[in-house]
Amino acid sequence: MSATVVFMGDGLIAGGRWDEWLPGYEVTNLGISGATSDDVLSHIDLLVEQNSDAVVLGIGTNDLGWRRSDEHVVRNVETILVTIRRRLPETRILIQSVLPREREFAEVIKSVNRHLWQFAPTTHAQYLDLWPALASEDGELNPAYTDDRLHLTNEGYEAWLAELIPGLETLFEIPPSSSAIPVQHA
Repeated sequence: MSATVVFMGDGLIAGGRWDEWLPGYEVTNLGISGATSDDVLSHIDLLVEQNSDAVVLGIGTNDLGWRRSDEHVVRNVETILVTIRRRLPETRILIQSVLPREREFAEVIKSVNRHLWQFAPTTHAQYLDLWPALASEDGELNPAYTDDRLHLTNEGYEAWLAELIPGLETLFEIPPSSSAIPVQHA
């Protein structure tokens, strides 16, 4: 039986044909077009019900479109990661960086991604940095991968998959979590 993987996040996740592109896994796509980190938090029970072997999370770009601060996005994603880890201690977690979009968002996206990269290990989540594969030198989503500086073309998804496939392979090589050692009370 192949490993079960649930993708959760925004329209970039929703638009992926993950089940087709990742035939070695049983994939469920819970991406929601237009979703923000607040939306993912409100749907966390749906994710937990899946009780999958792994969760791939991609969220944050729509928050920025609504002018939410980097602190708001980071706080919500941290809460999502902690909730997943607490409620699904044996599930592997892959948090993906917020993808680049229009140049005006580059610095706030870099800030969010830096915080997520630092926080992920505290929840035994793996961090997948997609920025180098998808951003232009000026911090904008590479024009070769988009028609509107936000959504991905097929070429954009191919560049993402080139990073995601090895990321998933690594994810399944590492134990899912390190549960707290129970303390015996005298």
